[in-house]
Amino acid sequence: MSLIENLNWRHAVKAYDPNKKISQEDLTTILESARLAPTSSGLQPFRIIVVENQELKEQMVAGALNPEVMRDSSHVLVFAAWDSYSNEKIDKVYDYHTDVRDLPRGRFGSYTDTIKKMYGAQTPEEHFAHTARQTYIALGIALAQAAELKIDSTPAEGFNNAVVDEVLGLKELGLKSVTLLYLGYRDEANDWLSSMKKVRIPMDEFIIKK
Repeated sequence: MSLIENLNWRHAVKAYDPNKKISQEDLTTILESARLAPTSSGLQPFRIIVVENQELKEQMVAGALNPEVMRDSSHVLVFAAWDSYSNEKIDKVYDYHTDVRDLPRGRFGSYTDTIKKMYGAQTPEEHFAHTARQTYIALGIALAQAAELKIDSTPAEGFNNAVVDEVLGLKELGLKSVTLLYLGYRDEANDWLSSMKKVRIPMDEFIIKK
């Protein structure tokens, strides 16, 4: 199927079958698609925490708008962004880039000096606003990859960030949760949205040409 057909197939599932789990192979493919997503300056300023453990899910549901969806999904992917930029984080990423490419460390020094200066003039709040936005690019690609594999998904912002951060110990990792992606297989009998037509704004209204 084409990407457009896959995107037409998928919808934000409202009920998952708790007895159906996605394979490790498919999960790895979805995660790899997200890892390959483009990010600003190639810094990849976020991480994805994979939650399959049911006990952790139960702890995370407090404050979630759709607790049963979180609870019954096969896996919960937590997209968590750096809480701030630092010279050390930037250097670590670019040292890795040069090592992988067999280039001398510092090869991109003029560029990294520029972004260090830029981020150095910003607040941690501004940093997080920027790193958080990067996660949505990876989220979109993961959604598309899941659809290609015919794995159901639900992106979610309706959860208690403080609870999730506490349960997963994200503060100690210098991370803050941004969004979740529930993965699994729909419960046809209880997923009220699965039988409805997909609705999007018409193309001639959605696209504005100048």
